[in-house]
Amino acid sequence: MTNHLLHLGPIDLIVILLYFVVVIGIGFYLKNYMKTGEDFFLAGRDMTAWIAGLSFVAANLGSLELMGWAAASYQYGILAAHWYWIGAIPAMLFLGIVMMPFYYISKTHSVPGYLRLRFGEGSRAVSAISFALMTVLMSGINMYSMALVMKVVLGWDIHFSIWISSITVAAYVFLGGLLSAIFNEVLQFVLIWLGALLIPILGLVETGGWEGLQQRLTTNLGKTDYTHLWSTLGSFSDNPMGIHWTGIVLGLGFVISFGYWTTDFLVVQRVLAAKDLRSAKMAPIIGASFKMFVPFIVILPGLLGLAVLPEKLVPESVAAVTAGAHSYNEVLPLMLARYCGPGLLGLGITALVAGFMSGMAGNVSAFATVWTYDIYRPLVKKEKPDAHYVSIGRWCTLIGVLVSIGTAYLVMSFQSIMDYVQALFSFFIAPLFGTVILGMLWKRATPAGGLWGLLAGTVSSIGMWAWVKLDPSALQIIALSPKAKDMAENMYRALWSWIICVVITVVVSLVTKPRPDSELKGLVYGCTEIPSESGLTLVQRPIFWAGVVTVVFVVLQVIFW
Repeated sequence: MTNHLLHLGPIDLIVILLYFVVVIGIGFYLKNYMKTGEDFFLAGRDMTAWIAGLSFVAANLGSLELMGWAAASYQYGILAAHWYWIGAIPAMLFLGIVMMPFYYISKTHSVPGYLRLRFGEGSRAVSAISFALMTVLMSGINMYSMALVMKVVLGWDIHFSIWISSITVAAYVFLGGLLSAIFNEVLQFVLIWLGALLIPILGLVETGGWEGLQQRLTTNLGKTDYTHLWSTLGSFSDNPMGIHWTGIVLGLGFVISFGYWTTDFLVVQRVLAAKDLRSAKMAPIIGASFKMFVPFIVILPGLLGLAVLPEKLVPESVAAVTAGAHSYNEVLPLMLARYCGPGLLGLGITALVAGFMSGMAGNVSAFATVWTYDIYRPLVKKEKPDAHYVSIGRWCTLIGVLVSIGTAYLVMSFQSIMDYVQALFSFFIAPLFGTVILGMLWKRATPAGGLWGLLAGTVSSIGMWAWVKLDPSALQIIALSPKAKDMAENMYRALWSWIICVVITVVVSLVTKPRPDSELKGLVYGCTEIPSESGLTLVQRPIFWAGVVTVVFVVLQVIFW
């Protein structure tokens, strides 16, 4: 045991223990329903729009989100909220209205599965392998986040925290597959909100509301740029991130955002579990409506930490070699320790445990599906009974957990959790989006174009990252400014890799033979008949609710300009 901030009382321990019993119980209960691969990997495609929508956003609301973006807001101010608004809402609506018909009609089990239908085995193999790698790396972040909470707040051994939580996730996903993950994610979504609301509410009471918080930040930091969303983005030097609005709008709002929300199978898998096409289209729209308000529980704690914490937090690499120092990543646990007494502490810790479980379960179930359907079945054993693939999926769950444990320690070499995450997205998600969007919207794109564009985008992104690591002066070329911070570099690198992917795909496609239109039905606009919604009333149509969400989104941008 190490020095720690708080002790758990009996009532806190009961709350946490009850949570673990419930999630394991759900896995055992749902095990009897896992008879086919469709049941295990896609929850039988029987989820309502609300269940799929809540799971869709909950899969992206793990301890990574709670701790990572609290750390990012401490580091970069309210600019971190861009990752929830411009960096999520337009893309989620685009997925629901434009892209879900193709994913759902093609009956694919995964995004790599769609690429196989559209571009062939080569593109599927590249995307599946890169996605599997990214998934276990991301899962390691959730492990590290949870262990950090337990270490800072409770003094628990970091290795004990990693293993006990990992075993729990492995158990309920192993038993109940995606259905178990979805049911637990909805439960976890509720718990996260109940527990995570404590800090922003109590923090705003202490600071005297939003205006009081702004005044404290101005006093503590000597500047006002930490609470403005857009007005400081006209210059690289006027904001804490060292980024221009072009990086936010194009790098984040277009490439990273659309890439993640429309091609990352971790979230798309939840929508594919919907019971019909309308539910599949509504699920991301429902998710977007909840997503707009998540900054209240993840961004505000970081800003409040800047205002009320007596200690100055430092990058993870500095904290690791400085006695008594706390890193950006610890701002949420420190705020939890500041405000939560017996009972409330148990609820707060349970919310973070739920966040960890949600994020890790999402990664593990997605990894098991992609490995089984897009790597093992086509490349290792093609013709086996369905039960064989369910068994492989279950064992992949355990293997994914074990590999993820090893990746947890990679996070410590980055300044903050989210710098690490956005670097991974720029490697794998940005070029994948270029390939998928061209495949869906341009029937002239050829299998060779898809393969070489995806390869070029992925390799170039990793190459640009390595170039800056080896030669820091390259930053002014990649990120357009020597003042850019890590997050700004990630945004511009994602934009360049997407451009490279698209250009190579277009050039190669124009000099190679396209597939006939008859082979592209259900895969490409112009070759696919989309089911009509003429029989639905206005308020039943997904496009109406997408419009409502858009209006609220615009209002939020104006309020926090």
